[in-house]
Amino acid sequence: MSAKTPFKDSNKRSIVKGISWRLFASVDTFLISWIIFGNYIWAGSIALMEILTKILLYYLHERLWNIIPFGRTIEGKVKHIRSIAKSISWRALGTIDTAIISLIISGSLAGALTLGLSEILTKILLFYLHERLWSRIQWGRIDGLSNEIEKK
Repeated sequence: MSAKTPFKDSNKRSIVKGISWRLFASVDTFLISWIIFGNYIWAGSIALMEILTKILLYYLHERLWNIIPFGRTIEGKVKHIRSIAKSISWRALGTIDTAIISLIISGSLAGALTLGLSEILTKILLFYLHERLWSRIQWGRIDGLSNEIEKK
């Protein structure tokens, strides 16, 4: 008999979280890209391209983490350690995506690596804060033991 995760997130919740994260992250990407490349057209292109790739990647990341019970309590609360682990795993995936997109747009390997590495600190911090904010929102949480959706 397999143990059920006490609470999971609905597909709709994962989609809305992905969109809200992308709004915060795109502004960060634009600003850092503009600083590194000194070209607001490239910065805008990188940020816009990431909207397409990263919403899909974020959704898939959320769905993967949805099946991992690590850091969730029986009461459905999310521990800080889970938010930290998700932040790090997402950033690894995000850094690779950012570097590839910025290399394609700018043609500069040094610039692409600088952007990818620069975003590590800002994005982990922003992602952690985003996770903590969403840990307080009950909408879209599913009680994994009874499969009823939380109405709060």
